[in-house]
Amino acid sequence: MQLKYLIEPVLCQLTHALSLLTPEQYGTKCTLLNGSTIGGHTRHIIELFQCLLNGYTNGVVNYEKRKRDTIIETNNKIACDLLSYISKAIDKENKHLRLEGCFTTTTNEEYTLDTNYYREVIYNLEHTIHHMALIRVGINALGNVTLPENFGVAPSTIKYNKLCAQ
Repeated sequence: MQLKYLIEPVLCQLTHALSLLTPEQYGTKCTLLNGSTIGGHTRHIIELFQCLLNGYTNGVVNYEKRKRDTIIETNNKIACDLLSYISKAIDKENKHLRLEGCFTTTTNEEYTLDTNYYREVIYNLEHTIHHMALIRVGINALGNVTLPENFGVAPSTIKYNKLCAQ
């Protein structure tokens, strides 16, 4: 399976949208996003992919231990460069991984689950599209940037909408 053909179009679409924004637009808090920023959602996407790529080597992925690097959420040029890197680095062989995390706010007990690289890539892809839908809300609130019709829309929804239109 060549994962880059699944991931690359989505990350390219996101990169293009981010390149249309000024740094101020990218980093400004949006009331429609509950006070978060387009940059904050982008950072979240990038850091989950970084956790996966970094965990590939030692076989352990923990999305809760991401860096939360504010430079990614305030500098859209750096974010675009990182998205480009992820697109190039994502194509790896499938292998068994352990997913670690607490998964709750009520305890600090850590759990470990069996997973694999391909499954986590697909999780990150769907997670990215979900956050792109939120980014779309933030960009639309700016009023001066036009996004493609299907920006932040899941492939299954696009297919369903096409079927309904026939």
